[in-house]
Formats: sequence, C-alpha cells, structure tokens
Amino acid sequence: MTRAKKHGVMSIRSVTRPSSTPAPSTPASSAYPSAHPSEDEDDSITEKRLGFPFLSLPSELRNKIYSLVFSQLPGVLDLDPSTFTLLHRSKILAIFSVSRQLHIEATHHFFSTHIFRLFPTYPGKYFKTKRPLLSRLPKHYRSSITNLELRLGPGWNNPPRGWVVNDALGLQDCVSVRVLKVFVECDPSDVIFKGFRAGDGFYEKFSQMLLDGVLKEVPSIEVVEFDAWSSVRRDGDMISGLGEIVANHDKVIGWGPERGWEEESDHVWLGAVLLRGGVKLSKSVAIFA
Repeated sequence: MTRAKKHGVMSIRSVTRPSSTPAPSTPASSAYPSAHPSEDEDDSITEKRLGFPFLSLPSELRNKIYSLVFSQLPGVLDLDPSTFTLLHRSKILAIFSVSRQLHIEATHHFFSTHIFRLFPTYPGKYFKTKRPLLSRLPKHYRSSITNLELRLGPGWNNPPRGWVVNDALGLQDCVSVRVLKVFVECDPSDVIFKGFRAGDGFYEKFSQMLLDGVLKEVPSIEVVEFDAWSSVRRDGDMISGLGEIVANHDKVIGWGPERGWEEESDHVWLGAVLLRGGVKLSKSVAIFA
C-alpha cells in the first residue's frame, strides 16, 4: 500500500517536477506561416477571383486584343464548312457571351473588320442554297459590316437560283458598308469559252445585273474594287461591262492586289469603257484620265 502510494507520489512528482531546461517561449508570428492570409494575400486572391480588369484597358488596346483573338479566321467569310469547324473547335466566338459590353464591342469589331461574301462559292449544297451567309446573320450584325465581296465566275454557264439580289438577302441593313470587292474568276466572252457558254453575253449581263442590284440596295458604298485571275483581261467584255455599272452609280473604282492592274496603263481600260455606249465621265472614271 505504501509502495503504491509512493509510486503514485513519484509519478506525480515526475510529471510536475520543474525541468532544468527552460520551456521554449511562444514563437513569433513571423517564424511560422499563418493559416490565415495576410491583407496582401487576401487582395491577391480577390483579384484572381474577379479576373483581369479587361474593360479598364484603353479602347485601342482592347481592339488590338480582339484582332488577335479573331486572327485565326480567314479574311473573307463565306458558307464554308472549314470555317464552321474552326469556329466550333476554337470557340473563338465565345467572347461574345462574356458580358453585354464585351458582346457589343467584340461583335462590332468582328463584323467591321472581316469581308463577307455575298453569294457562296463552296461546291455542293452551300453553293446552291437560297440562304447565303448574309441573309443568315441578325440585322444588328449586318449593320456593322463595312466590306462585302461579290465573286463572279462560279456557275458561269448556269448560275444558282439563290444568286439574286432581293429583300431576303438583307442588304438594306448593311448601312456601314463602304467597300465592295468584285473578284472575277473568268470572262466567258473569251474565245476559249466558245461552244460552252449558255449564250453570247449571258453571264456578263447576269453579273452586271447583280452588281447593279447591290449598288442600288447599298448606297453607302463608296469604292468598288476590281480584282481577277490572271486570265481575265481588263479591257474584256466582263470587266468593261461591270465598269459601266459602277460609272453609272458614280462610285470610285479601285484595283485589288491579285491581278496587279494598278501597275498597268489605265488608258486602255478607260477607252474600252467610254466606247461602250457613251458612259458619262464620272469621278469613277476620271481618276484614270
């Protein structure tokens, strides 16, 4: 009994006996990292949660960023399955859904900096569709477009029924268009097409009708820029006839980079246009005199 008590006393003393080594003091807060974030860390976490203040950037920088985002897309947009595949895989247009302000800015930049083809040229169902790309766009998107392209040549012996200028095309909404690019792939008046064309002057007249209809529907167009493949002559029936239409609408004519017509003499083309029925010498022709 006494031994048990002594053992108990010894046990108590062994626990409560003061140690010769002083107990370590409480470590300073700087010695070990705190489980709670500091004020600076808290601000950093908040910024990460809120995201980068993109809309605080100057508009010039935001536009440059939009250009980088859309740089993967071709300059000319059409009903082309490869373009749809690219948009689906890269999800480039997801930026339209971030916020209302981003939607307004990004969509305006996208539609104002790309060229939209009036009638599809991709073979198959897209080529024969009655709903070109322009007619599929909402009205408020069409109002931001500044450049259109009319590509002539595909279906020269039998144009698709969908190639018609009407209200369904939506040209009346394209109030911001300033440049119409006309690219001619072939001139059926050339002798190599003899025996294959539907009739003399058929496709040339059809092309003139399309161009005239576009210029009537979009009076905001200021410049019509012609370009073509190397086989197309500037003094041929195709280009000369289209030049007459542009002159009648009193528009300025420009030349694209593909054919390199701006390096040739303009007087040959000027004479060809003036000799085709007394076209008035408007500003569209006078710039070449």
